[in-house]
Amino acid sequence: MKAAATKAEVSKMVSSEKMQQRERVSELEIRPGGMLVQMRDFDQSLSIPTIKVKVKYGSSYHHIQISSHSSFGELKKLLAEPTGFHPEEQKLIYKKKERDSKAYLDVARVKDGSKIVLVEDTLSRERRCIQMLKNANFEKSSKLLKQVNFEVNKLFQEVICIEVRACNEGRVSEKEVENLTEMLMRKLIELDEIDAVGDLRLQRREQVREVQKKIETLDMMKLQYIEGNSNGVISTKKGKQSLEPKQKQRQKGVRILKEEALRNSESVVVTTKWETFD
Repeated sequence: MKAAATKAEVSKMVSSEKMQQRERVSELEIRPGGMLVQMRDFDQSLSIPTIKVKVKYGSSYHHIQISSHSSFGELKKLLAEPTGFHPEEQKLIYKKKERDSKAYLDVARVKDGSKIVLVEDTLSRERRCIQMLKNANFEKSSKLLKQVNFEVNKLFQEVICIEVRACNEGRVSEKEVENLTEMLMRKLIELDEIDAVGDLRLQRREQVREVQKKIETLDMMKLQYIEGNSNGVISTKKGKQSLEPKQKQRQKGVRILKEEALRNSESVVVTTKWETFD
């Protein structure tokens, strides 16, 4: 019995020791540079020491109070307001070495009263300004494209209504078709004036194709139906002759579009010769 009890006690002690080892390992963390240290308990914020560092920029000094366990990136955030520089536009030099934003102050041996030099990162500033400009242009183009698409969809509904009426009544109003065609042509020009890049460029290209298809649909209806004709149908030859001058006008309108022609586009049977563009 004693031997059995002894084995059970030994097993329990070994199990307890393994659990303690796991707990100790789980309390460790790898710091920058590969150093293995005890994990910091951020809940015990009162026990974390606070230091005051002196940051020099040009001829001025900024005294910043910060936790010694903070990173250089957090220090940059505190310097953003007094210096006017975004954290991404700052370089912090400590002991003649630029410090990474992810590096910790205490690991770099920054102490209370330590001096840090702030230098403006002009390249990062330029890159950030360019990116902000790109984002603003993208947002503006996106809004314009959505607005034009909304207006184009309303015109598409009118085209559908004319198609239905043509099928039911066997004729269409020539003036109505011409006005609708003219409005769709204007939308093509508006689409061309949008400075679209990336996904917006693809969306614009698809919308241009849809508008062109609707204009071609209207042209086909003019070839088949015209108001005032005795039987509601005119000959294809006569229809083509009557449309020829207006086709030239539309082609001239499309030529003012500034985008280069799309290559390898799908061929479709049309009555109007289009110049395709992005």
